[in-house]
Parts: sequence; C-alpha cells; structure tokens
Amino acid sequence: MTSSTDPAPPTQDTLVGWLSHWAEVQPTAPALSYVDYARHREGLVDTVRWSELDQLTRALAVRLHEAGARPRDRAAILTPQGNLSVLAFLGCLAAGIVAVPLLGPDVAGQGGRLELVLGECDPEFVLTTRDALPVIRRFVEQCAGADARKLVAVDDLDLGSAARYAAPEPRGADVAYLRFSSGSSGAPAGAMITHANLVANVRQARQACGAGDTGITAVNWLPPLQDLGLLATIGLPMLLGQRSVYLAPLAFAQRPARWLWLLSRFSRCYGAAPDFAFEQCTRIPRRERTGLDLRGVQCLLNGGEPIRAGIVERFREEFTPHGLAPGALRTAYGLAEATALVTTGDPTITAFDAEGLGTATARAAPPDSARARRLVAAGRPAGQLVRIVEPEWCTELDDGWVGEIWLHGTNIAAGYWGRPQRPPGTFGARLESPSAGTPRQPWLRTGDLGFLHQGLLYVTGRIEDLIIAAGFAHCPQDVEHTVRKVHPVLCRDRIAAFGFVDEETGSERVVVLVEVAPRELPRLADRRDIELALRRALLTQHGLRLHDLTYLRPGSLPRTGSGKIQRARCRTRYQAGELPAVVRAH
Repeated sequence: MTSSTDPAPPTQDTLVGWLSHWAEVQPTAPALSYVDYARHREGLVDTVRWSELDQLTRALAVRLHEAGARPRDRAAILTPQGNLSVLAFLGCLAAGIVAVPLLGPDVAGQGGRLELVLGECDPEFVLTTRDALPVIRRFVEQCAGADARKLVAVDDLDLGSAARYAAPEPRGADVAYLRFSSGSSGAPAGAMITHANLVANVRQARQACGAGDTGITAVNWLPPLQDLGLLATIGLPMLLGQRSVYLAPLAFAQRPARWLWLLSRFSRCYGAAPDFAFEQCTRIPRRERTGLDLRGVQCLLNGGEPIRAGIVERFREEFTPHGLAPGALRTAYGLAEATALVTTGDPTITAFDAEGLGTATARAAPPDSARARRLVAAGRPAGQLVRIVEPEWCTELDDGWVGEIWLHGTNIAAGYWGRPQRPPGTFGARLESPSAGTPRQPWLRTGDLGFLHQGLLYVTGRIEDLIIAAGFAHCPQDVEHTVRKVHPVLCRDRIAAFGFVDEETGSERVVVLVEVAPRELPRLADRRDIELALRRALLTQHGLRLHDLTYLRPGSLPRTGSGKIQRARCRTRYQAGELPAVVRAH
C-alpha cells in the first residue's frame, strides 16, 4: 500500500518507469504470481517481487544492448506461459526496442500464422527460454521469411549486469510493441502501439473501470501479452502497484472453476474475460462451487467479443448466491488498433426490432416480441471519441442508425508495421462534414458495426462477417444462437456460421460448420433430422436457406489466441476445400 509519504511518481511515464517506481516503494511486495496447473493439478505458484522483477528487467535490457540492440529493432517473444513472458516484454521496453508478443509454434493452429508474422516483422531477436530454445531455433530456421539474428534465453541472465543498466529516454511516439491481428483475412497486420498509446489506454481504463489502488489484486487467465490481457494483467497493475495473479488460457479451458476460485482467495480483486468464458463459468458443476466466495470481486469486465444478454443474466443469477455484487459485472468493447479498451459500463440490456437492425435502423421493441433482439450495451467511451459513420460516404449517423464504429483518441495505434494503410483507410480516416466539436481526422475505422442509443454503444458485429440475404443483414452470432438450440450436438463454442456469394448464381450461400468428435457424430438418420430441423429454424427465424451443414474434427475451426472463432478464415478455408470434414450432413 502507498501513502502520502511515498516518493514522487516516476519521471519516465512508461511501464518500465512505473516498475522502477514500485520496486523502490514496495520492493518485497509480490508483483506477479503465475499459477501453473500444468505441473500440478492444484496449481504451483511462481511469484516474483517488485524489486526482483525490476532487477531481471534491467538485466535483460543490458543483455539485449550488449548483443547489439538498437532502437526500432524487433524482438519476437516466444516464451512459454508464465512470468518469463512478462519479463521478456518488459525487458524489450527497457531496452528501447520493439516487442512482438506471439504464441509459440506448439499452440494448435498457430504454426502457419507464426511463420507469416515472423516474415512481416523480420525480428533481429527471438526471446524464449532455455528449455524451448532448440524447438524455437528449428522453427525459426525453417521459416523462409524469418532471419532472426540472435536467439536469447530470458531465464539465462547475469543479474549482476543490472547495475550497468542505463535507461533510454523513449518518446511517446516511439513504438513499444507490435500487436498482430488474428489474420482472419489475408496476412496478419501488426498494429504499432506506441508508449503514449499504452500509457493513455491504461489511464483511460483506470478512470473508466475504477481500478482502485494497491489494495486490490488483478486475477486473470487471458494471455498477458494480448490486448485485454495485457491491459488487465500488466498495464493496470504496473500503473497502480497492484499484485497480478494469473493462469494460462489452457488451464482455464480445462477447468473454468480455477479462475473463480482464484478470485475467491482475495478480499478485493478484479478480472476480465470474453463472453464465452462467462458462459463456461455458468456450466461449472454445483459440486465445484461449494464454498466459493466472490464477495471480494470489485469488477469483472466482459469484453473482446459480442456480449449476449442471456449469459449476463445467467452469470448474475448463478453467482449472486456466492456473493457476487450486483454492480461487479461490467461490459466493454475494444480492439488491438485502439491498444485495448474503447468503452465500458454497466451491462444495460435493451430489446431492438430485429428487422430494423437488418436494415440499419435500431428501433426499441417489446422484450417479449417475436422480432425482438436483446442487445447488451458496451458502455460509454473511455476517454476517447466514438462516432457511428456511414462507411461509404464517411458521414456521421444520428443515434439509432447502424453504421461503422469510428474512433479518435490518444490510444489509437500509429498504423500497421511496414504497411501504414492495410487494410486501406483503416488509420487516418477523414469525416465529411463533421458535427460541432468533432475533429475531421484522423479516425480509426474499426470494421465493426454498431449504433448509439441513449449515449451507450451497442456493437452488432463485424462488417466482413455479415450474412446478407434478400437485402437484410444477419449477424452470424444470431444465426449461431439459433443453430445451437436445434440439437445438443450443435454446441455454441464449436460452431461457425457464415455466408458467401455463389459466383454463378449471385445468390448468398449460408454454411454452418460444427466441430464434433467421431464418437459423438449422430447416425445418418439423425443427421438428416438435424439438418431438416436446422433448415426450418433458419428459414423461420431468419429467412435464410441453408446451403451446407458440415461436421468437422475437433480443433478444425480457425481460432484466435484467446479462443474466438475466425469466421472469415472459416469461409476462406471452406471455399478452398481445406477443412477436414468428418462428414457432411447429407
């Protein structure tokens, strides 16, 4: 805990400056605690204290400097999950070079993407660990586009060298790290997040979420070097001198109760996760909840993907008896190009007319109406500007009109590494005839659709993911929600719905992909019944005609590092015949 007699804030307003500050203020307090469930089913805790983390960070920076690191050099981070990955990130920032956090080639479905990213950023360094070094070396050598000059093991440092550290003086406009997109369409693009972007977004998050002081603990499972995970696991704790406790995404996927039990250990804590994680928590068996105490949870941020009203309500219903405060659950919207966080607020649920949304107008509807679509607000802007824009004419839309979400603020990335305008017009977009108080440029075009209603932002989907039929736009999440209600084998987190235009007929084809283990595959007669029921449901509820229902082997659907399905890549791979089908429905 800090007090009014603490030393003055750091002169260097960066993550590394904050780290040095807290290493002086509270040297023996725990900074990072990684709970490793891979080595023990109950979790082994690896804790590093503020002074230790500061010394390790300085030693790694010296190691990189003595290896020839220069400003704007890139360092690909390919360390296993744990405190060493955070150390690698901080060491890059301390050395004044550009960190490139990545998932290793051992992560399912990441090998091809990793090769593309290494070719894009052409790193001078690759940071890993001694144990992983042989595997990483072989992979890097096999990558045609990658020419890593030096491989560095971040757990092989001379701690005494920390005394030789001379801190650089990064400007706010200097790039701190590259955050590569999921690569859902084309090659992955690396958003350039500057030191100023990172500092601004952390402060925006603190103000918007009421993150508190050093007496509160961050408890998370998202990858700590990716978007929301970086903000919640490293950014806010580093600014406020808070302890950060975290586990690996795989550990959460194997047993979601682990996250909640970690939260229950602390008298004051907060966390963040995408919507699907909250759904998985509602499936935790009752026997695993006995004794669970969530009274200390100050904030649980739901963001990173569309938020469903039913999940918000069910999560509250399931965990209020375990002490979850009524105002603890909050919603958020963000993206990598805006560093992480854009909006946040209470999970306001409003019913809108589905037909109106399909024609770009948001009209309130009775919740019990057959045409009602219940949406959860993503909140209000966190220290930045949000506008809804007609994407073709680049003009602002009034409240209640659906359009592209545009952003303006100090947290907006500087562009894409090596390709400032890919996709074209993403950064530096210009508004035509802006309203009073609205700057003409530069604006970030998010590619997301949404609208404003009573000052709150509602996100309806991705432009590239929309299924267009008979002049109406359908969000794939809505279609998938209908699909999963048809039969138990059609599970929400194992399905992808998308559309594409048939080049010969010009008609929209709707496809549903389902991951299913061979032992769970229904018999032929049952598959026919399921397909018939699905056709009826899509036609009745959405006016869509099903073109194909395909069953895939588990793990076949392309996903992001945090587990979200990449529908655009599903469409591309389906059209190319690259998805390993177990069997088609017919």
